[in-house]
Amino acid sequence: MNARLRLVADRTAERPVPPADPLCEEPGPGAARCLGLYAKLAAGVTVVTARGEDGPLGMTVSAVTSLSARPPLLLACLRDGSRTLAAVRARRAFAVHLLREEQQDLAGRFASPTTTAAERFAGTDTRQVLGVPVLAGSLAWSVCLTEDVRRYGDHHLVVGRVAAVHVGAGRPLLWHDRRFGALTDPVSGAAG
Repeated sequence: MNARLRLVADRTAERPVPPADPLCEEPGPGAARCLGLYAKLAAGVTVVTARGEDGPLGMTVSAVTSLSARPPLLLACLRDGSRTLAAVRARRAFAVHLLREEQQDLAGRFASPTTTAAERFAGTDTRQVLGVPVLAGSLAWSVCLTEDVRRYGDHHLVVGRVAAVHVGAGRPLLWHDRRFGALTDPVSGAAG
């Protein structure tokens, strides 16, 4: 009996130990240094919205980019654990709104962790497009059908197939160096 127990114990000891979380163990600069680098990336400010069980949800997102023209795909990076991400996964549809340079207050409202969903949408002109809440007055918007969601670190990459789109006139609100900004016209006659 003891030999049998010893054999089982030896086999258990030979099993490989699962690796630790690679995101925590990966060598490289700390999060603060990486965030400093990320702050230098200029980005258009967007609000991503989705239909939740109790009504519209949304959040400000600066990591949105075009992915493909054929088929038309957008990519948005949503924070892990957000209610908007949960709604995107559950309903399989979302909208991306590129904000105008004068919509800083709207961007701040949708970015605030203490603002409720109802407060975020209060006073906004919202309509439904393909079952998704769309904010009127944005520079451009698209409604996307969720193609894929994958977790990377503390965010999820969400790929959406563009199903409806509207593009207006105006100038985009930008995010750079942890503050809002706007495009400036080039100085005429300046050497390039």
